[in-house]
Amino acid sequence: MADTIWNMSSILLASTRTIEHVLPPVIGGQHHVSAPPPTACPGTEQFITAAGHAGRLLAPAVHDALVDFVDSPHRSGALLLRNMPLGRLPATPATPTTPTDKDNVSEFTLLTVARRLGQPVGYAAEHGGDLIQNIVPTALSSNQQVSTSSKVTLMFHTEAAFHPYRPRYLLLLCLRGDPAAGTTLSSIHEVLPRLEPDTRAVLFEPRFRTAVDTSHLHGRQNVLGAPMAVLSGQLDHPTMVFDADLMVGTDPEADEALQRLSAAVASFHTAVVLQPGDLLVVDNAVAVHGRTSFMPRFDGTDRWLQRVMVVESLAPSAADRDGRVITTLFGV
Repeated sequence: MADTIWNMSSILLASTRTIEHVLPPVIGGQHHVSAPPPTACPGTEQFITAAGHAGRLLAPAVHDALVDFVDSPHRSGALLLRNMPLGRLPATPATPTTPTDKDNVSEFTLLTVARRLGQPVGYAAEHGGDLIQNIVPTALSSNQQVSTSSKVTLMFHTEAAFHPYRPRYLLLLCLRGDPAAGTTLSSIHEVLPRLEPDTRAVLFEPRFRTAVDTSHLHGRQNVLGAPMAVLSGQLDHPTMVFDADLMVGTDPEADEALQRLSAAVASFHTAVVLQPGDLLVVDNAVAVHGRTSFMPRFDGTDRWLQRVMVVESLAPSAADRDGRVITTLFGV
């Protein structure tokens, strides 16, 4: 059913005992932003400022959950807000950039939540730098490891793992759902106890490199980034950067540690089937995400999400940013 959040059975690497994975907390009920969206276009500073001011009009349960999530992320690395305002919805667009005649209610909802978490940004290579990106299935990419795929399982990854200015938070608002499409989540806080101490130690060392997502290359030749650590911070409560498709170890021992982490993530995760009005907030430094496969119809009724990426501060990317659009170039 489209409104089901379920646990996928998880198996320890060294045991056959099934373990229940922690679910994201759900804030239910009616959580409408009281102010109507401004007449300015989404993505303009006027619109974003109005969204920031509207944060005070969020329902107290939503507002406080967002404050708490920033201060102390839930163990799952995610938070699910339900019954968020969407406004009037036309047919699902054929591509992420296909114009529609929808109103700006869902955009205002997303940016209001985004501003409570930090600063929304776009990436020049992603959907032309749009701050709010439409995630819809396309026939051309149905079998690729990209957000607009459908017929393949989207592998676990940190959003923009290769990027020096990767987002801290990823927001996914469901405008139209699909009961077969589960957004998968795996938190390092849940996976870490399943890894041997020697494996953890290797993952804390800068012995891993990540290729660039093809959407950021635009025909340029791919390159591996500088060596980096998968895990950082406190030994017993780290953050994680991981991409099952694009990351490799710099030596056999590092590769083996990465494979062990990948196996643990793949066998120990949760899936959330998003329904209209669900807004999933993911801490990109705590949880990796993916998606199960589904069969699109390409008839205007397909799954339609809107995505916003949020950084904690605009300052670090100042030299590589045009307004709110990060312009870093990759490849050769």
